[in-house]
Amino acid sequence: MAPSRKFKELEARVGYKFRSRDLLKKALTHASVRQGGGTKRRDNERLEFLGDRVLGLVISELLLEIYPTLNEGDLAKLYNRLVRGGTCAAIARELELGAYLVLSEAEAGSGGRTKETILADACEALLGAIFLEAGYDTVKLVVRQLWDSRVGASPADAADAKSLLQEWAQGQGLDLPVYVEVDRQGPDHAPRFTSEVRIKGRKPARGEGASKRAAEQAAASAMLSREGVWKRLDG
Repeated sequence: MAPSRKFKELEARVGYKFRSRDLLKKALTHASVRQGGGTKRRDNERLEFLGDRVLGLVISELLLEIYPTLNEGDLAKLYNRLVRGGTCAAIARELELGAYLVLSEAEAGSGGRTKETILADACEALLGAIFLEAGYDTVKLVVRQLWDSRVGASPADAADAKSLLQEWAQGQGLDLPVYVEVDRQGPDHAPRFTSEVRIKGRKPARGEGASKRAAEQAAASAMLSREGVWKRLDG
């Protein structure tokens, strides 16, 4: 697809509208189009460097929030899974980022729009650009939305916390977990949900998230951590 394609659809998928289209285009420009030997860089490598660090900080903060009792080793496993290149490339594919990339003719001809490394770098560069233009709070919201479906993965086997909690409850001869939304705050475009998971005979646990699903995952994770299930699963 031509580089001149309008960016409105992409911005809608990302959940952020750029004030500077030049900055957005730079985030999508691969180093293969770099011209000359001057010092003025027009590709996305510096933005990718920044976006990588921004993503790491946001994910670290998010994990501490969702998994309040998880130990450092388990947090590191989840962190590595969420920030690795494969995950960033998967997010880029969901955004259809490849169609918007600015590549050299040779790179485009060799399948550059589907290469995992190029997609991952462009995803991080996009986050770096949002951070530069709108600041940390805005890019944090974007990351939360784009990574929402992935933050509930178990450090033991990548199963989601809700499924693991249900399996654990059944194994203990307990009633199945019941999830209740107990609070919702914030504007419609950036809500924050609080959910509570209840199992008869056990103290309820609560979690927060940018969606009902994320809040329920956080609540399930809190109960799994409190009951020591994460530790036993990791052996």
